[in-house]
Amino acid sequence: MDICPEEFHNSQPAAAALFGQLAEVADQLTEACGTATADRADWWRRLREKVAVNQEAVKAQVADTSVPLNYYTVLQHVQQLIPPDSIVVSEGANTMDIGRSLLLNHLPRHRLDAGTFGTMGVGLGFGIAAAIYCRHEKLNKHVICVEGDSAFGFSGMEVETMVRYRLPVTIIIVNNSGIYSGMERPLWDEVTAGEPATSAPPTSLVPDCRYDRIMSMFGEGQATGWNCSTIPQLTEALQAALQVTDRPCVLNVVINPLATRQPQAHDWLTRAKM
Repeated sequence: MDICPEEFHNSQPAAAALFGQLAEVADQLTEACGTATADRADWWRRLREKVAVNQEAVKAQVADTSVPLNYYTVLQHVQQLIPPDSIVVSEGANTMDIGRSLLLNHLPRHRLDAGTFGTMGVGLGFGIAAAIYCRHEKLNKHVICVEGDSAFGFSGMEVETMVRYRLPVTIIIVNNSGIYSGMERPLWDEVTAGEPATSAPPTSLVPDCRYDRIMSMFGEGQATGWNCSTIPQLTEALQAALQVTDRPCVLNVVINPLATRQPQAHDWLTRAKM
């Protein structure tokens, strides 16, 4: 079911491709099926059991606030702290994928992410556009960009554009020192042996990178960057950032380099779509 027919059969050939708005098509299906769904009671039972298992697994990750942090607890706490009418921008590998189930928009057209093909580098551009729209329309809304560290690297210099136009975009970088996974400092030092350019795995980024320090580049009074490694630090920093109305803020949230997402039961959810 999709409002864009060109998306049909993209990941998996569809036996019945339904074109339309989700709520309306779902109502039409319910009306057409009537009581026929009772014939699928066993299917519904197994589906609900699977949902319950997944919910418990996510609940355990969210409750785990030990250091180093994981994706689930960071994204859930961000969700709890930001205003419900925020415009949410998200991009990254695990950051965006997990965020689609935990970092939710409450209003239509209040979420922007990299879309079906996962193109990285669009997040800060989306954030700039959303912030300018809010200013033009005189909307008192927060623009929250939640970025993976690799995704931020594609267009991080757009922070200067935000500073120049005094756009109050809150940028939260979920930093695992890599693409999908990185390395802790001791292992990095051992593997690279002083020559990262030839020995570092292509998916590993420099550990302990302080993305928050980008804000110190823009002169006195512009140092609105925070480095966070615990949930209390994240809470304090995000609450402070939400009060800033004349420039961007950057939160560098350090998580476990080996933090992962829930394993996918169906390979078509994660395999290449080309």
